[in-house]
This record gives sequence, C-alpha cells and structure tokens, in this order.
Amino acid sequence: MRKIIVQEFITLDGVMQAPGGPEEDTSSNFKYGGWTAPYFREADDAAVDFMQKWMESTDILLGRTTYEIFADYWPGHADMWPGINDVTKYVVSDVPMELTWHNSELITGDDVVAQLKKLKDSEGSDIKVHGSSKVAQTLLKNGLVDELCLMTFPIVLGIGKRWFDESSMPAAFTLTDSVVTPNGVICACYKRAGEVKTGIVSE
Repeated sequence: MRKIIVQEFITLDGVMQAPGGPEEDTSSNFKYGGWTAPYFREADDAAVDFMQKWMESTDILLGRTTYEIFADYWPGHADMWPGINDVTKYVVSDVPMELTWHNSELITGDDVVAQLKKLKDSEGSDIKVHGSSKVAQTLLKNGLVDELCLMTFPIVLGIGKRWFDESSMPAAFTLTDSVVTPNGVICACYKRAGEVKTGIVSE
C-alpha cells in the first residue's frame, strides 16, 4: 500500500488559491495570485531543508488545472526539482485532456474514488498531492490521506478557494515535523492518527 501525502500552501484563513502567481488563477474574482512569493525571500537553513523534503522525488497526483500549470513550467526547470520529469504524474480530470508531460496517466470516469483507492493499494513510491483543491478534498472526504504537509503563511485574504470544507471526513493527525521561518511561515507535517476523540467537560 502506498502513502498519500497532501502538501499545500495556505493562508491563515485557509485560502489555497493561486499561491505561486497570477497565472495560476482561473477566477476573475481573485486578485491575490502569488501571495507566497514575498515570504520565500527570507528563509533559514531549516526552512530550506523542509522544502527539500517537500520536493523529494515521488509520484505525484494532481488535478487538471494544477497539472496544466506544472506541465507548462516544470519540464524545462527540472534542475530545480530533480526527478520531476521521471516520476509518474497521475491526473484527475472530469473532462478529456491531452497529457503532454512525460510519464503522465489520466484518472477519469464515474469511478474516480475507486480508482484512487486502487492506486493507493498498489505497489510503488509514496504519492504526493500538490495544490489540486478538488482532488485533495476528495481524498479527505474518503479517508485516503495518510499525511498532511502544510505551509501556513501569516496573511488573511478573505476570498479564494479554501483548503478544508464541510465534506472532509473527521480524522485526527499527529505532528511529525515543524519549522517556523524568520518571517512567520509555519511549516508542519502531520500523520494520520485515527479517529477524532471528543470529551465532555462537566461542572
């Protein structure tokens, strides 16, 4: 069985839309594309080490929009992300699309969740999800996320696609690694730790 690790850039109010730049934005109502950029100019060695783990060579799982952004940029910048052209890129799309990036496989149809479960049960490397809000939420809703790696930026945007929604399956996670950058970005990884435990406090 393979681990599925979801990695996301988020704001304090949970927005995950277009963190890298305006070209990632598909909504005319969102004007803050590229909100992570200023924070990467100040980073210590621990933060750099965290990013190296973030970009370790594993198979990746992407939604259609994120795949198109990645496929347009990363094939020509593989020196910045070693191995990215060689790993398998699984792409979830509800419409037909051309896969132009080497080693890309399409996941589509009415049984996407069943296909994702089959992929998780197969042999191979860990699978990392980058961005891809609908895919990440589908995985959370169906209990298929083994680990979360979140980089939380000290800003509030007020609008934009949110990381968590009400469809997420309740689950507990344990912190496994964390770093705080000099400019306040919290980098944290969590592993699945079973069901949510609740308690009642009586007076």
